[in-house]
Formats: sequence, structure tokens, C-alpha cells
Amino acid sequence: MLARILAGLCLAVGLQAGAQAATAACEVDRPVRFGGMNWESNLLLVEIERSILENGYGCKTQVEPGETVAMIAALERGDVDINSEIWPNQTQHAWGKALESGKVIGVGHIFTSEEGWYIPRYTAKRYPDIRDARDLLKHADAFVDPEDPSRSIVYGCPVGWTCETVNQNLLRALDMDSQFSVLSPGNGAALKAAIQSNYRRQRDIAFYYWSPTPLEGSLDLVRLELPTFDEQAYVCLTRQGCADPQPSDFQPNNVMTGLNKAFAEQAPAVAEFFSRVNIPREVISAMLARMESDSLEYAEAARLFLREHGQYWQPWVPADVAQRVQAAL
Repeated sequence: MLARILAGLCLAVGLQAGAQAATAACEVDRPVRFGGMNWESNLLLVEIERSILENGYGCKTQVEPGETVAMIAALERGDVDINSEIWPNQTQHAWGKALESGKVIGVGHIFTSEEGWYIPRYTAKRYPDIRDARDLLKHADAFVDPEDPSRSIVYGCPVGWTCETVNQNLLRALDMDSQFSVLSPGNGAALKAAIQSNYRRQRDIAFYYWSPTPLEGSLDLVRLELPTFDEQAYVCLTRQGCADPQPSDFQPNNVMTGLNKAFAEQAPAVAEFFSRVNIPREVISAMLARMESDSLEYAEAARLFLREHGQYWQPWVPADVAQRVQAAL
């Protein structure tokens, strides 16, 4: 008798889950398009959000890979619907123009990020007089470009990222460009590989980086001091062709989600979901570090996050949506 009762309960739960899944109907009748900007936290967040949209809201999704500025332009044109991570202070010019067009909106507060120039702790111990960015000039020979011994280098942002322009202008603003150049790797993975390779060999290296990232917890780094943040100076630093760059620290970014406005109007429930997305920076960094240590793909890490951290994502969505996502896991 007990076995029959349990079997009946399991059947009832299954039918209820099936009924809930059947009620999910996406607000748009085409795939929802994400901007696949190629840094780690964005790619993880995209997979988390895709899983929620597909399983909780009944939407089909696809990812359009591209660099930051290109994806902001695509969002404005309507070629993509969602840019999961907009760093407004880093992309002031491009994002500001997109907002002025009236075709995009920024919603929510996902986390507060940090950017800066760093050296390894072992380099700081070798050269204790390197405290701020300009102090690199005192020991330029320690940071020589292996391909051009007459120059020293700071590893900067990947090609195509807005911070590539910021770092190049900042080098000029600090009067370091007579001795130093910014080396811009081809992508985020190449920058990370260069840092890790030099770190393993205990070589001196100066570089730009940001958080959240697995490097935040896996390497012992020292952030170099920069002049006090100046908003007007920073706006110029973000622009190619800034005529008279002035030094400024990076400003912490209140990272948000960018939505195409027409899409948000067509899918108000989905837009409401994106306005609620919020994850502590240290939680993202921990998930990214786990991806590396366990050799996980982004989709696998997203499933782990959804299974293990319901306290973070379930408040983003209505209860029935959360039930469908949970059932799919």
C-alpha cells in the first residue's frame, strides 16, 4: 500500500511539474539574443540567464559573440536584445551615446566591479619603492618588452575593449609613454595566460586587470596607486584621440544590464527579471575559480550556480518561474 501511495505522489508531482512547464510561454516569438562579450564573468552570467529564460520563461535563446563597443552598437540597432554586463564608467562614451539614442536602457545593479594596474606581490617585495603607477619608471628595466628591449611594457586590455583606450591614454597622462608602451593582447584569455605564465616563473610584470575574476583569489597581487578619480578627466581617457589626457584612477563600476528598449517593451516580464539580477562579486569570483579548478564549461558552471545558490537567483523571478527552473535542474 505504501509503495502505491508513494508512486501516486511521485506521479502527481511529475504531472504538476509538467503542467507548470507547459504554462511557460515566452513574450517574444523568436530567440532572445545575448551579446556574448568575451570576458569570464559576462560569459558565466549569460549562461545563468539563458538557463532561466529557457526553463523558466519558455524562451529560446542565442548568443552573438563580439567585443564591448560593437555589442553596445548592436544593442542600439536591435541586433541583440541583452548585454548582460554593462560597465558604464568604463564605456562612458559608447554607452552614453547609446542611451542618448533612446533605443537602449540600463537596468539593475549586478555587482560593483574594480579595475586597476597591478604587480605581483613578489615584484613589490623586490622593488619596495614601487607604490604608484609612475614608480614603474624607476625600474623600467624590470618590465622590458621581450620583443623590443628598448621599450618597457604594461599589459593592457584586450584589443577592442574600451579599457584598451583608457590604458593607452592613461600612460600618456602619467608621462610614461616615452619609456613604456601598452601591450594589448588579442583577447581576455591571452591577457590572463600572459599574467599566469609570468607569475609562475616569478617574472616581473605590470598589468591592467579587473574583478570579479578567478585571478582575484588565486594570485597574490598589489594594486598600484593612481591619482584621485576625476570624472572629467576619466571621460576623456575613454575616448580615442583624447587631446590632453589627464591622470585619474579608475572608478568602481556599478555594473548593470543593458536592454534594447523595444525588446524590453515587448517582454516586460523578462525585463523585470533582468532588473533584479544581483550577485555578490566574491560569489562570481568563487564560481569562476571553481570553473578553472574543476575544468568546467560555462554552461556547467551555470547549472552548478543554479543548483547551489538558490538564495541568490530565486528572488530575481516569480515563484512559478523559480519552480520551473528548479524542476529543469
